[in-house]
Amino acid sequence: MSTSPADPHLPAIHLRPPRNWINDPNGLVFHDGHYHVFFQYNPHGPQHANVHWGHFRSPDLLNWEPFPVALTPTPGGYDADGCYSGNAVSVDGSMVAFYSAHRNDRWWQPISTAESRDGGRTWTKRPELLIPEPPAGTTMFRDPYVWQQDDRWRMLVGSALDDGRAAALLYESDDLEQWTYLGPFHTSDTASGTGPVGWECPQYATFGDRSILIVSDWTPQNGPSHTTVHTGREHNGHFTSAASPVPLDHGPDIYAPALLKAPGEDRWLLWGWAWEAREDSWAHEAGWAGVLTLPREVSLTPEGTVAQRPAREVLALRGARALHRSGQVTRAEPADLGPVSTAFDLTAALVPDPTGASGLRLITSADGSEYLDFRLDPGAGYLTVDRSHASLDPRARGGSYTLPLPAMKHPGSPVELRVIVDRSIAEIYLAEEQVLTLRFYPLGEGPWRLQVRTTGTRSSEFAVEAWDLSPAEARRESTLAALGGAPTD
Repeated sequence: MSTSPADPHLPAIHLRPPRNWINDPNGLVFHDGHYHVFFQYNPHGPQHANVHWGHFRSPDLLNWEPFPVALTPTPGGYDADGCYSGNAVSVDGSMVAFYSAHRNDRWWQPISTAESRDGGRTWTKRPELLIPEPPAGTTMFRDPYVWQQDDRWRMLVGSALDDGRAAALLYESDDLEQWTYLGPFHTSDTASGTGPVGWECPQYATFGDRSILIVSDWTPQNGPSHTTVHTGREHNGHFTSAASPVPLDHGPDIYAPALLKAPGEDRWLLWGWAWEAREDSWAHEAGWAGVLTLPREVSLTPEGTVAQRPAREVLALRGARALHRSGQVTRAEPADLGPVSTAFDLTAALVPDPTGASGLRLITSADGSEYLDFRLDPGAGYLTVDRSHASLDPRARGGSYTLPLPAMKHPGSPVELRVIVDRSIAEIYLAEEQVLTLRFYPLGEGPWRLQVRTTGTRSSEFAVEAWDLSPAEARRESTLAALGGAPTD
């Protein structure tokens, strides 16, 4: 968990090391009383190179302990140029990591494994590749996802087919050692040249007899693109969609999400990689790039849509309540709600003005010229998050991004928002179903403050609460200090 105050954009509560590059979350597994989160990691610099598996663990999703790097490329070995994405399982007292063995001299990434028998402190790689060759007819092959279903082990591998379709390929095993290829589990419908060329990081979750398949769309021209979710059912090793795929997240800065079934309960957790939205030169100056999202709970509604909300444990990161305001606002008189810290958790119930756009403005400069807008427009049917003025530095990306508003139960019903901001990342949840993730880089000296505004000719009603956020371990230490005690472990 990064807590350094030196860089104002380094997140305080989101998971990442204090320096260097990270990307995809990998190997999410619950083992021996701890959640383990691995991730793509370059321990030598803030660029995508020298890819290892970084590692954190936690007993409660709140207090995260940095662990030694789990996987390191072997010079001259089958993974000499990177231990790329995959996942992990807990079996017979051990953790087994499945990963993509990368070498620059081959186009595919064979699947291999490493095992830890000491809770993730040390790892032993298998001497030979687990799946050394891709099936015939593929043009991309990487990113295994392994899970146990009934009495079988199953594996999806991200792929592309030589007819232009993206695919998730299915393998099965009785013992995690001998794997049988069963063919494409699901493919895209797009013709060659008109859609995604490949699917990376396939993830699969079941909800009774229904299931979801999450894939990250990749093209050779632009690399990582966006993430989509397919809902449907499986029958005899083939997944059939019940509806058209939709974005998992409507923001511009999230990719390669990974799933974990929480222990002892019917709950799925998800982390994603939030990449940088600024020029590489700035990230290199800062010495770090990339952050993992907060853990989310993923569910499937009776209507068949995927819903997301922050994991319930995140509530424990709330500290002092920074503000609690309600009232009405008109175009002539924006409502100043008060200051917030650079890491806060906000809930809002907004009844938008039907004649215009209403919403929140996070102002980050003293003169009000730097701000992040959250606008509800009932006429257009969208929530718009606009970061066009969110940084005074021209090296930061701008742009506006939208979430479709849910159908109103009756005229004048409130729209519920939850917004979690952590210095340079914002996760915006609409009605605890849809989510939009983006990065922004304020330069203003603040203090940060919130406003409610409307552009309509009538008024907008609001009820807003916000809490300061701090890492669980930092709050524990401050509490002990206030009580005159000291940590004993």
